[in-house]
Amino acid sequence: MFKYFPTNYVWNLSINLAIEMGARMGEIEAMCGPLMQASQQPDAQGTAAFRQSWVGMGDRLAELAAEDEARGRSISAGDKLQRASIYYLTAERMLGHGDPERPGLYERTQQAFRRGIRLSGANCERVEIPYGDGHIAGLYVRAEGVHGRQPILVQVNGLDSTKEMKYFVGLPRWLAQRGVASLVIDQPGTGEALRLWNMKAVHDSERWASKVVDWLETRPDVDPRRIGLEGVSLGGYYCPRAVAFEPRFAMGVVWGANHDWRDVQKKRLAREGDFPVPHYWDHVRWVWGGGTLEEFMEIAEHVHLDGILDRIRVPFLVTHGEKDSQIPLKWAQRTYDQLVNSPRRELKIFTDREGGVQHSSFDNSANAGAYIADWVAEALGGRVAV
Repeated sequence: MFKYFPTNYVWNLSINLAIEMGARMGEIEAMCGPLMQASQQPDAQGTAAFRQSWVGMGDRLAELAAEDEARGRSISAGDKLQRASIYYLTAERMLGHGDPERPGLYERTQQAFRRGIRLSGANCERVEIPYGDGHIAGLYVRAEGVHGRQPILVQVNGLDSTKEMKYFVGLPRWLAQRGVASLVIDQPGTGEALRLWNMKAVHDSERWASKVVDWLETRPDVDPRRIGLEGVSLGGYYCPRAVAFEPRFAMGVVWGANHDWRDVQKKRLAREGDFPVPHYWDHVRWVWGGGTLEEFMEIAEHVHLDGILDRIRVPFLVTHGEKDSQIPLKWAQRTYDQLVNSPRRELKIFTDREGGVQHSSFDNSANAGAYIADWVAEALGGRVAV
């Protein structure tokens, strides 16, 4: 894990995620160099300084993009706007629920991302899947070199990630090279679903996952027999649960197992440390509901996979970082052990040798992501060689 700030885990986590999304080291240095003292200040003061620096870099890139666009250089403009959206997104993630700056900053993130994708001509299409009183928004990335119906991997967020983060990290691109399409969604409790529609997370993830499969089955470019599901971080709970109760999924994979999230919350409450996001308890109540911490803990009691995984009868890959500091390695082993009816199950632990040892490989996603992409391509009938 890259530790720019010696004593601030949350800020270092954000920097590592930004790098994995495509941040440039020169821009990281320009943003973080002036923040060393702020990283040791009380949370509110430090967060304000972090936001100002990262948003400032996003604004600078947006200005440079406008200059490129005025000269007809739309590809360069699009690339800069996408990077600006990474910095806006990183700053927005640091703000607590209810911060008055957050809604406007999220809107700027979305505008920069969408315009950047359009100007650069990226293989990425925004889609909207009807759900409840609103919709589930997604990013659809087509497979390369596939004629006719494509296999596809649906990809879902963790506790605080968004579809844009997962898109930028690269799994959709790696899958496209292997002949597999991607649908990266903001499921209830994340991204647009939470911020714009106030859709709370639900423990029975098949409730929304089945609606996504319904929608995919209407598309003439998707092979309905080859729809897989992947989840990162808390998605390591959502994904196995959905695959267990939605038999139309042809395979599943978790990038960071999360077998018993209720236990993780109890342990976190006891030690009050190593928070993966700032303002942690306010954030999880925003995501899941619960007016009090006690009410939230009652909701969390349902978020585990015991007694469920024997329903899975399709191939399933469980991955975990050897040095994951958020979710103990034992939960990956528990998930694997309970996949007793999967015809092809595998437990892959990422070590120092290949990298990606931290939570969901946020420290180095390239080799871990390639392993997952190869496994998915083999399971769904894609390709792993040119």
